[in-house]
Amino acid sequence: MIRTPKVFLVDEENEKVGELDVRDAQQRAHDAGLDLVEVAPQADPPVCRIMDYGKWKYQQRKKEQKARSHSKTSELKEVRLRPKIDEHDLSIKINKAGDFLDEGHKVQFTMLFRGREMAHRELGMDVMQDVISRLSDRSKIETPPRAMGRRMTMLIAPDLAAKNKADKAANNAANNASNNAAEQDDQPAPQEAASDS
Repeated sequence: MIRTPKVFLVDEENEKVGELDVRDAQQRAHDAGLDLVEVAPQADPPVCRIMDYGKWKYQQRKKEQKARSHSKTSELKEVRLRPKIDEHDLSIKINKAGDFLDEGHKVQFTMLFRGREMAHRELGMDVMQDVISRLSDRSKIETPPRAMGRRMTMLIAPDLAAKNKADKAANNAANNASNNAAEQDDQPAPQEAASDS
């Protein structure tokens, strides 16, 4: 399928042969029991290589499969809340949501209202705002809190830039603390005044 009369040939040993007539290049590939493959058609003359095309395609397919199996797929995780949730329970749920965000998943918070709670939706909104402020260092709001019937939902996604910035700040703070402690250790201990008894 190579249409140009001349090609630049690279042989099966990855050695540059140079510019050849396309018929001579095809004959060399045939003699080696391999294929003549055009690898750079935009070059002048086009670059062709002697290789086992079937084996190359198989290796490419295996590489793609391996890359797909190693790539993380993001999932949507749900955390359910109540308007009168206890502070300790809320902390546990926020920590779990933080773990989901660190793993690269999106988190949907769902607030359920029952009975008289429907008359006090501002309590639910306060809880949602608390969640937003406590996860602001590692997340961004994808869908702000909104009420639909007896539930209120909010969707947040991981914010890698904010997380990296927060991690860097935490590392700097830890390094500064250890440097300050080392400086204090290097200073001489104060001398006790001798007492005349």
